[in-house]
Amino acid sequence: MDNSADGEAQQEEKERSTPSAGLQSPCMDRNPSPPPEQADGEEGEDLDAIGDTVYSKHWLFSTLTHLIQMVTEHSEENSEAQMQLSDDEEEDLCRVWDMAMDKDVAGFLQEFKAADILLGVIAKSRCPRLTEICVGILGNIACFPDTCATLSQNEDLGAVLLLLLGDADPPTLLETTRLLLTCLSQKDFCSLWLQRIRQQTSVCFNLCFIMSSSTNTDLLEKVGELVDKLFDLDEELMKCWLTALPSAREERDGEINPDLSLSLLEAAKQLRSESPNGLKVYLHILQLLTTVEEGIQVFAAPDGPGKPVWEFVSDVVCEDLCQPNDLPVVLHEQKSVLIQALSVLQALYRCQDQWRSKNDTSLSLIGSVFRVCLHQSEFKREVSDKDEANDDQLQTLAEITSEFLADLCINIHKDTVADLIKKDYLTQKTCQAAAACLLPNYRTSVQHLQAALSETDPQLADVMRTQFPV
Repeated sequence: MDNSADGEAQQEEKERSTPSAGLQSPCMDRNPSPPPEQADGEEGEDLDAIGDTVYSKHWLFSTLTHLIQMVTEHSEENSEAQMQLSDDEEEDLCRVWDMAMDKDVAGFLQEFKAADILLGVIAKSRCPRLTEICVGILGNIACFPDTCATLSQNEDLGAVLLLLLGDADPPTLLETTRLLLTCLSQKDFCSLWLQRIRQQTSVCFNLCFIMSSSTNTDLLEKVGELVDKLFDLDEELMKCWLTALPSAREERDGEINPDLSLSLLEAAKQLRSESPNGLKVYLHILQLLTTVEEGIQVFAAPDGPGKPVWEFVSDVVCEDLCQPNDLPVVLHEQKSVLIQALSVLQALYRCQDQWRSKNDTSLSLIGSVFRVCLHQSEFKREVSDKDEANDDQLQTLAEITSEFLADLCINIHKDTVADLIKKDYLTQKTCQAAAACLLPNYRTSVQHLQAALSETDPQLADVMRTQFPV
């Protein structure tokens, strides 16, 4: 599979989180200010400082000690009632969350057994905001290999984090997903987390429930990144989740969770207008599903998800990508999402005969594929940088476009060709670009297109036969 890792350092930086509500540090591109009692240069400041920072060991001890006392007292007094943080308590804990982005602080928290402390707090917490902050602190600690090792080897923590994916609080779910993604991005520990996830069957159901029901853009994006990472790392896990039987799915609020592919589709629909990057992640997951036989079988099922996925991805290609008035350079900007979308469509096109109801391939989709060929041709002609013209992703896009167009042309009817010409989807330019794209590998498809042209536009057919004799 295509593992799209951009380097561990970039992933670590990306996954560090910061407090999300009003009490976070006002300036997110600097370290939080030191606690007030340590800001005046008192004696012993060097001994009290954490590593090379100006953060206070004493203040951190006091804050975590107060946290333990606060949760314990609430648990003893009224374990079922929801707990509220005071503004000062929330501000102090958000400061710890910020501080944990520093490597020295993360190491000190590890020595102080902060993971066990925070795990205990999470287990007793009756305050969603407190749970979110605790998981966020752990997420920042996990950004460094040494501290990630300690967290990853904590079996109790691993079990609790996976169970938290069933929580009802979106901010907590977001931080939990970030933490899991951070740990999976550390190559030395990802296998340990994959093993846990395989064993905890609720993970699949909880992620499907989030994808099919949440409207939180940030959460859907991060869950998509997590699922994408899981499937990229573990093809067997993807196959297992794909083939989970409906009878084995857990119920929530009296409803059976939808299957994986429909959950992915719902999330993609939600993100389409709000997050192009999020949509791109979900299209890549759908592309991964089409690379295994189990995925093709799911999409080919007569009443399965294949047709709704086809309709959605077709609409994205026709309405959002490579539009008639776009400059050829847009192809370079959209190359990765076009690869994903056209790969999915090509796989689903070959499944259509097995669907209970089959629609004719829309003229606008066929026209869009012809237009991609034209933009590829014009981009190659206009670009001055040879390396850019020979970009690997552009080469992959050219291959996928050729394969899909070959399938479309081998089945194209003369009436469809006539309608394409009438709507200006098929012109001399697009015909020439398409033939150049198809040859020399797909001669039969070119012959079929030329034959259909002979019956609808003999003059264009003659031009094509002269320029592209096959």
